[in-house]
Amino acid sequence: MNFSNSTTDNTERLKDKHTLADQWNSIDWTQVKKAVNRLQTRIAKATVKGDTNKVKRLQYLLTHSFYAKAYAVGKVTSNKGKNTSGIDKKRWSTSASKMKAVFALTDKRYRAKPLRRVFIEKKGKNKKRPLGIPTMYDRAMQTLYALALEPIAETTGDHISFGFRKGRSAKDACEQIFCVLARKCSPTWILEGDIKGCFDNINHNWLQENIPMDKRIMKQFLKSGFIYEGDLFPTNTGSPQGGAISSLYANMTLDGLEKLIQDKYHRNSKGKIENHYRAKSKVNLVRYADDCAPRRQRTA
Repeated sequence: MNFSNSTTDNTERLKDKHTLADQWNSIDWTQVKKAVNRLQTRIAKATVKGDTNKVKRLQYLLTHSFYAKAYAVGKVTSNKGKNTSGIDKKRWSTSASKMKAVFALTDKRYRAKPLRRVFIEKKGKNKKRPLGIPTMYDRAMQTLYALALEPIAETTGDHISFGFRKGRSAKDACEQIFCVLARKCSPTWILEGDIKGCFDNINHNWLQENIPMDKRIMKQFLKSGFIYEGDLFPTNTGSPQGGAISSLYANMTLDGLEKLIQDKYHRNSKGKIENHYRAKSKVNLVRYADDCAPRRQRTA
């Protein structure tokens, strides 16, 4: 009798896995991308109009959309980190596990698990960079909420910011540098700057007050802590490198540098930007994430 019941339970579980796998394999990814892009476009338009209430409603709609959840799971299971697990050692390697994850993504009673802390080599340096690896579930949640935040970041972001942005790359930053330096009146000095520990030192209170997203969810992302050599450590500042939404936080924190340069060096007495002032001051800025290169005329 017990053997019979056990066989029935196993059969039902097997059937459920087959059903989930079939559902995942039958997803129309073209439709998924169109649906997500459509909502992101609406968020961007509402941002331009300054309609914050509509932005919030559309963000909620996106983060609770089946299409966005499927997109998020699909992204974290197809990128370079798909075989890297968090502290729970779980990886979504089967179609059934991916579909199950889509149904499980929810903001209700969501609590982020601590990050798994590892250290990676920094190119050309002896110092290692700390990397926080979230669980697959937390990565999917971060990706989901990044989808709702990205249109705002792209709409309000600095024009001279090229790092970790869709459709932009280091080559675009190089092109901008060329445009700045290719004129007769171009500056002759280049000052390269790198903000020390940018990701590790971003102020949590500033993020909570200035980043337009669900504050409770953001707090879970920021305050999850990390585990290193079996011990749990708090995360009181910073946004961990390795998080899917961290690059957005960093870019939005640094946005405004362009306006500071323009206000000081490129505007006339009436507040309008003029190439005459730009050429005279010979001060420009090109930013790639937390790396920036102000350019200025050499003086005697």
